[in-house]
Parts: sequence; C-alpha cells; structure tokens
Amino acid sequence: MLKQRRMIADQVAASLFEAEAAIDIALAKTAGLAGVMPGLRADAGLSALIGQDAVERASEALTLLAQARRAICETHKELDVAKTQIGLGAVMYGGVQKPPNFAMEATRPLRAVAS
Repeated sequence: MLKQRRMIADQVAASLFEAEAAIDIALAKTAGLAGVMPGLRADAGLSALIGQDAVERASEALTLLAQARRAICETHKELDVAKTQIGLGAVMYGGVQKPPNFAMEATRPLRAVAS
C-alpha cells in the first residue's frame, strides 16, 4: 500500500513540476514579448499608438500568468499537505531549495534596531 502511494505521489510530483516549469517558461516568454514590442516600434520610427493594443494584451497575459503561477504554487502547498496526510511526510520531491516556513518565523519576537 505504501509503495503504491509513493508511486502515485511520484507521478503527481512529476506532473506538478512540469506544470510549474511550463508556467515559468510562458511567463518569461510573454515578458520578453511585452518588453521587446515598444523598443522595436520605436526603432522602426512608428507612432506610439501603433501596437498599443498588442502591448496591453501582452501585459494582461502577464498578469494572468502571474495569477496562474500563484495558483500552481498554492497547488504545490496543498499537495505537500496531502503528502503528509497519506503518510509520505518524510519524502521530499524536487531536489530544490524550499523557502522557509514563514508561519514559524512569524512567531519569533521582534527586535528593536538602532538607527
């Protein structure tokens, strides 16, 4: 039973990492597109009005991709909870540095800093 849960968790983790990477790539490519359009328009000596709608749509796409990235990060957190619920809490996936647990850090007392 544990072996089966581990195999399922491996498949879910692989799919999650693929989704995270795809969103990051889309975000980077769309940012590149949004960034290059104004400069190329200026280099061509065209009015700032030319392509403005395209710049706005690319900017909207960036916002939506950032929201998708936030959602996939939240999915990652929820899957981490589910992993513990099925008895795989000690298993780590991904091999990348995890961010600190901010909930635990928030309980530390604040210190006064001299200016």
